[in-house]
Amino acid sequence: MKARTYILEVWGDFACFTRPELKIERFSYPVATPSAARGIFDAIYWKKQRNFYWQVERVEVLKAPRYIALRRNEVKDKISSSSVVGWMKGNSEPVPIFADGDSDTLGTDQKGRTQRQTMALKDVAYRIHAHAVPREGCEKQLDEIEPQFKRRAGAGQCIYQPYLGCREFAAFFRYVEPDEQLSSPADINLDIGMMLYDVFDLSKPGTWNDRPAISVFNARVVGGVMEVPDYTSDAVLKPTKEVV
Repeated sequence: MKARTYILEVWGDFACFTRPELKIERFSYPVATPSAARGIFDAIYWKKQRNFYWQVERVEVLKAPRYIALRRNEVKDKISSSSVVGWMKGNSEPVPIFADGDSDTLGTDQKGRTQRQTMALKDVAYRIHAHAVPREGCEKQLDEIEPQFKRRAGAGQCIYQPYLGCREFAAFFRYVEPDEQLSSPADINLDIGMMLYDVFDLSKPGTWNDRPAISVFNARVVGGVMEVPDYTSDAVLKPTKEVV
C-alpha cells in the first residue's frame, strides 16, 4: 500500500535549528532541518510502539529567513538518564538542576546557568510535506495511522506543543487539505551545504538509551523549496560505526 503525503503549514515568532558544528554559541540554519520538521509531525501523532516514522519529503520556505540575535540563559549541567528513569518508575526522588540560587542551596558559589548568544530566526513559516513509513511487518497499519493523523491535524490536536528547533520557540500548525489552492513559496535560492538530517537511526525503532546516530545531507533551496531525500537514500550520509 502506497503511503499518502500529508502537508502542514507551520509558523512561529522565532526558530533556531542549531548548526551542530558550532559548539559554544547557537547559530541557526536558515531553513528547518528534516529532524525538526519530523518532530512537528511526531508532536501531532506518534505511536509508543514505534511501528512507523515520518519521512519528510520537502520543506517549502514561505517567508525568507531573517536572523535575530538573542541572549539566553542555559543550564550548565544535564540531568542523568538513570535519575529520570528511576523517578518515572517510582524508585527514587527527582534530582533537580538549579539554574540559580545561593551557596546554601547550591552548595557552591558557582551559578548553575550561563548566558549564551543565539542567532535565531524570526517570523518563520514553512509548508512541510511528509508521509508515514511503516516498519517491517507493520505495513497494514497504514490504514490506522493515516486517518488518525488526518483527524488530529485537522482538529489542531497534538500530543505536546510542537516547536521550532528549541522548545521555547512554539510552532503553530494548520492541516492543508489535498485539494487546497497553495500559495507560492518565497523566491529564494540557498546553497546550504551539509545539513543535519537526523540524530537518530530511523531504520530501527530505537530505545531511550540508544546512542546518537547523526546523519547529514547536502541541502539546497531552489525556488523556496528544499527537497529532502529518503533516509534510506545514498544521498543521506550516515555513520559507519557506532558513536562512542
